[in-house]
Amino acid sequence: MPSTPSVYPVILCGGSGKRLWPVSRQAYPKQFVPFLEGESLFQATLKRVMGPEFAAPLLLTGNDFRFTVAEQTQQTGVSGATILIEPKGRNTAPAILAAALEIAKTDPEGVMLVLPSDHVHQNEAAFRAAVMAAVPFAQKGAMVTFGIKPTRAETGFGYIELEESLADSGMDPQPFRAFVEKPDQEAAESMVATGRFLWNSGSFCFSVASVIRAFEEFAPDVIPPVQKSVDEAVEDLDFVRLSEAYSSSPDISVDYAIMERVSGGLVVPLDSGWNDLGSWKTVWQESAPDASGVAITGSARAIDCRDTLLRTDDSDIELVGIGLENIVVVATGDAVLVADMDRSQDVKLAVQQLQDSGAKQAVEFPRCYRPWGWYETLSIGGRFQVKRIMVKPGAKLSLQSHVHRAEHWVVVTGAALVTIGETETLLGENQSTYIPLGEVHRLENPGKVDLHLIEVQSGAYLGEDDIVRYEDIYARS
Repeated sequence: MPSTPSVYPVILCGGSGKRLWPVSRQAYPKQFVPFLEGESLFQATLKRVMGPEFAAPLLLTGNDFRFTVAEQTQQTGVSGATILIEPKGRNTAPAILAAALEIAKTDPEGVMLVLPSDHVHQNEAAFRAAVMAAVPFAQKGAMVTFGIKPTRAETGFGYIELEESLADSGMDPQPFRAFVEKPDQEAAESMVATGRFLWNSGSFCFSVASVIRAFEEFAPDVIPPVQKSVDEAVEDLDFVRLSEAYSSSPDISVDYAIMERVSGGLVVPLDSGWNDLGSWKTVWQESAPDASGVAITGSARAIDCRDTLLRTDDSDIELVGIGLENIVVVATGDAVLVADMDRSQDVKLAVQQLQDSGAKQAVEFPRCYRPWGWYETLSIGGRFQVKRIMVKPGAKLSLQSHVHRAEHWVVVTGAALVTIGETETLLGENQSTYIPLGEVHRLENPGKVDLHLIEVQSGAYLGEDDIVRYEDIYARS
């Protein structure tokens, strides 16, 4: 048996990311979006914990994101991951306890490394060194967190107060006194000046046995519903679905539940170029602004601008900023955000107003992702809807029928295997078919390239809930 056992990465990837609207929305939140490079923040987190010192990860997410998590995990080259599905998000304490109880089934003395799925660490070597510095203390029963050495008085992060001012002690774990909520500017400046505060990274390292004991001592009310949900968990395809008992657990963070209450807790000082990408200001900071402080993504241009972020994720939109200073402008195909850089934390207020008014842009995108691919609405009217559909190679939609609509399909690229009633037909480019109202049908991509087709729906009701499924390889009800 190796002297240093494998560390179990536990990645929390079920959040909604409202502060980075309109690019991040409830239907497809920020952890799955490639904000900085060609990979998503979640995939970068996965890669950060690949290697012989790490066991296969345990991933916690919600039902809506399970196939996205599985696909991006596979794309990253990670194998053996366990994907736990929460029936309802209940904050970090229940999620971490569920992970600990799951790991305890096979390794009750194992060491857990708990990470958010949407953080940036520019210095991967420093991150790994900090983890390895924490592991021996976690093995001995210490509850360890990671604090970021502050580079400025930041009001967008929480802080960790040390027992003493931070000395030049590298990554030696330090005793901490308290967790501090996001401060105002004056308080942030005062705290940073003392040298006794670190930014709270929201990452932790502790043994399975230690964290379960901590819950028993400080948050015993969390244990029964979470334990019941783990005991009653069922396998669903490649996922482990926690039972509904989980939904009755308290909605509480692990900071409040146990970390603020433990005695002898330690914090590892970390200097890894960390950022939590929690606002458009932090995205601007990580986007390599030029000498004028301007960061551009996509088809955007800046004329006489300073300290400004211009971003468009739609190739059909040309975004031009003129004479802007300290401004964020983000454009997608169906929404535009313009905000003062220093107010970028308040984007979530705009999302709430959009939700209150019933605007679909608050939570949905024009492009909706499914386990078989995606679709997007091109046009919609009183009794018709036109969609573009992409089906991945080897994927197939459910065997289904509709009560209120008929459909026409036109293949644009690739090949489509179409089932209508008892008849199967292979369609190529520029070929089409018609599915009468009420007819049982299925669409499949038997080829090796993406299938793209145009779907024209006609009928009295065109909602996505007008689907009767008879068979589905993705086990959707």
